[in-house]
Amino acid sequence: MHLRTQAVVLDLDGTLLDHEGAARAALAAWLPGLGVEVTAALVDAWFAAEEEHFSAWRAGEIDFAEQRRRRLRDVLPLAGLEGGSDDGLDQVFAGYVAHYEASWTAFPDVEPMLAALRARNVPLAVLTNGTEDQQHAKLRAVGLDGRVGSVFTAEGLGVAKPARASYVQVCAALGVVPEEALHVGDRYDLDVVAARAAGLQAVHLDRDGRGPFDEPERIVSLAELPGYLGW
Repeated sequence: MHLRTQAVVLDLDGTLLDHEGAARAALAAWLPGLGVEVTAALVDAWFAAEEEHFSAWRAGEIDFAEQRRRRLRDVLPLAGLEGGSDDGLDQVFAGYVAHYEASWTAFPDVEPMLAALRARNVPLAVLTNGTEDQQHAKLRAVGLDGRVGSVFTAEGLGVAKPARASYVQVCAALGVVPEEALHVGDRYDLDVVAARAAGLQAVHLDRDGRGPFDEPERIVSLAELPGYLGW
């Protein structure tokens, strides 16, 4: 199906930037420094803790530093390490962040997609569940700063996906009604279901082939996006 839109709203992590790859690389470098063997079970526990506690931050239940501490409180005991004080946990997490930041990379399909959209003068924006400092730092690190339109973060907006207001505020800033905007991202719940509930069109970027496979607006690479839309 070809879609006709007036603007494209892109997710950041998992869509433009390889968050999972950076996190895995960071764990592989960081955990041995703590005297911990990197195992599949420990990595899975890390991502499970990230999802649980980042969701709590997204919902406004805890602050950003606390969601990091809670991740460590969940995972460190699994590695035989004690949690410690808030300050101590913050220092430990800083070690992970250093490796995570050093591992930031953009997906290789981003540049061809941007070139195709720029050639057609398609207005772009980024909507991301994250903090102002970190999300802008990611874009600078991978050479996308200033090249993907305005950047809207959960922290900056004061509301996060999947809240309807987050998508609507971005559309208003772009000067389009939600029905004229297309949201593209890797999270089916946040980037497709919730975006459509807010009135936007949506395409699911299913890089890892996890489905749902009955989703008609599904691509596996951003390189498919321009042709998919019929521009």
